[in-house]
Amino acid sequence: MQVELFIPCFIDQVYPETAKNMVTLLEKLGIEVHYNPKQTCCGQMAFNSGYWDEAYKLAEKLVNELSTGRYIVGPTTSCIAMIKNYYPEFFYNSPLHLEFKQVQQNIFEVTDFLVNILKVTEVGAIFPYKVTYHDSCAALREYGIKEEPRILLNNVSGLELVEIEETDTCCGFGGTFAVKNEPISTAMAEQKIEHALKTGASYIVSTDASCLMHLQGYIDKHNIPIKTIHIVDVLTSQSH
Repeated sequence: MQVELFIPCFIDQVYPETAKNMVTLLEKLGIEVHYNPKQTCCGQMAFNSGYWDEAYKLAEKLVNELSTGRYIVGPTTSCIAMIKNYYPEFFYNSPLHLEFKQVQQNIFEVTDFLVNILKVTEVGAIFPYKVTYHDSCAALREYGIKEEPRILLNNVSGLELVEIEETDTCCGFGGTFAVKNEPISTAMAEQKIEHALKTGASYIVSTDASCLMHLQGYIDKHNIPIKTIHIVDVLTSQSH
């Protein structure tokens, strides 16, 4: 099987190791991975801030780049949910309508792809730590996954998954929300971290690096004894 990589700009610029680890993970499962280095942003930030014309230009570029006919796999739900749920506003009855529909049908977040397309639930990872899982708003409410990450985590050797209190509560990031409403955003991060600490976990795991960056910023500022990690980095770990 061949797949096309979708690496959101956030992952590319801030967490490139997670992108590399996703390649490692897919190739370990016998997948031939293709990547177009001309890829840029999906336009989500501009779209959410009301700059629809600018967002459309980015969306048009990305659809052209991803229109290969292959499955498209990415390591974040928020950007993929943007493509699936909001690109129809751009491409309905447009010259790129058919190309977009193909991309919309073919694009998957990586844990969804592993569990529901490849039918893989165990990838040979070793991560001997207690972890708790953070359901991002995008994962739960826009993309629609909940069980797939947990299935994969429960099959990681040595890993103990402990559910966090109020797992469906927002961490406070929300893109520009964290900038425009900093006190509220910080308070939400504080609450999420407090719930995570109650589990006794060493790590907070999520499918969305933006949430993890927000939480890690709060953790670092207050010297809190817990870390964040992307699920892809857990699934490629061989820690003993």
